[in-house]
Amino acid sequence: MRQLSSAEIPEFALGRAARLTARLQALQQSVADPGVVVEGKLARATGMALEAVGCEVAVGGRCLIESLQGDQVEAEVVGFAGDRLYLMPTGELRGVSPNARVIPARTVSQVKVGPELLGRVIDGAGKPLDGRGPLSCDDTVILEGTAVNPLSREPISEPLDVGVRAINALLTAGRGQRLGLFAGSGIGKSTLLAMMTRFTNADVIVVGLVGERGREVKEFVEDNLGEEGLRRSVVVATPADCSPLMRVHGAWLATSVAEYFRDQGKNVLLLMDSLTRFAQAQREIGLAIGEPPATKGYPPSVFARLPQLVERAGAGMLGQGSITAFYTVLAEGDDEHDPIVDAARAILDGHIMLSRAVAEDGIYPPIDVEASVSRSMPRIAGDQQLDDARLFREIYSYYQRHRDLITVGAYQPGSDVKLDQAVALWPAIEAFLSQSIHEDVSLQSSIDALAHLVAMVNAGGTQTN
Repeated sequence: MRQLSSAEIPEFALGRAARLTARLQALQQSVADPGVVVEGKLARATGMALEAVGCEVAVGGRCLIESLQGDQVEAEVVGFAGDRLYLMPTGELRGVSPNARVIPARTVSQVKVGPELLGRVIDGAGKPLDGRGPLSCDDTVILEGTAVNPLSREPISEPLDVGVRAINALLTAGRGQRLGLFAGSGIGKSTLLAMMTRFTNADVIVVGLVGERGREVKEFVEDNLGEEGLRRSVVVATPADCSPLMRVHGAWLATSVAEYFRDQGKNVLLLMDSLTRFAQAQREIGLAIGEPPATKGYPPSVFARLPQLVERAGAGMLGQGSITAFYTVLAEGDDEHDPIVDAARAILDGHIMLSRAVAEDGIYPPIDVEASVSRSMPRIAGDQQLDDARLFREIYSYYQRHRDLITVGAYQPGSDVKLDQAVALWPAIEAFLSQSIHEDVSLQSSIDALAHLVAMVNAGGTQTN
């Protein structure tokens, strides 16, 4: 059969073909248009985990689920399997029914930030909790931030005065360092964190209260920060009654706010209480969507998320500021080999261990000098301070090794000259390590007090003025 040329096709047929082609192209463009929202429906709700079908949203995207009352529950996509999306809600699920509409929001989790945040208390979604009216910030940041090239970071070269004598002298922190406060429950992590909040020299303080008791939020703001401290602080509070996703968002948001001020050239102090509650919230999310448990019930995603969070803190690039971060880590059952304790100790730049035995001796803050270390101290401390700190640890450890003999009266003075010296110096050592929660001891005063104590060692344990 001979094919007709375009000249032989009737004009009306050409016009119809052109119209059909144009319509087909328009339909293709509408399908490809990202503005077109394809809704789905809720297929399953088990515990805090939701499953939706019929819509396509990337991991980290947001969806709105309609309840029977007409309200919308916000949820985030945390995984998928085939055509099913796994969602975690940010709030209560009350009123959500089977086959509820699931509407993709086409946005990622982000919040508004700006200088207006200073002096405010917000939740994990960036909404005010302090009753002081809405926020009017102009800048926007995403929760998970952007990683800094490790080779572009400025080295840690400047010591940071935290106002705590034992840390300043024996575990000197550097500006841009990341340290952990490790302890069991009720030993004094939050109290030590409060001391550093009041005394540390920083342009901006960002406090992340993640998964803690709701009562502690108001106490921390009013008693620990106070009116003066709150003026240069931003508090992000997601108490224990918040959903697991909101608790995770609280940690991300506190870090994003710290990054915002760091990029403006500010020296930021980031205090997070606690890293363990962040890990536990991530564990709840992982287990809810079917991730297999690993060590002590923690799924692998927890150990991937921890360094992603911690590595965002630290020194900035040339010309930027820095984020000095202190994370509290709960050693459940005083187990120093708890998986979160081990993981945090490996990824942080130092660890300050708080001991229940030291606390029982009446020494506060109850820092275990033998088990604590600051990995940046050799770089930022002077040679004389490093020598003094080494000698202090030697005397302290020697006394602790013979403590049982001394306690039961089995040690005879004069049988060991070095132990005699340690026993004679022990009251001065206890006084050096002890500090009132309202006492601010500067970095230089701490170094001088250590030098004075070492001079007593060299003088044979005789206390001098």
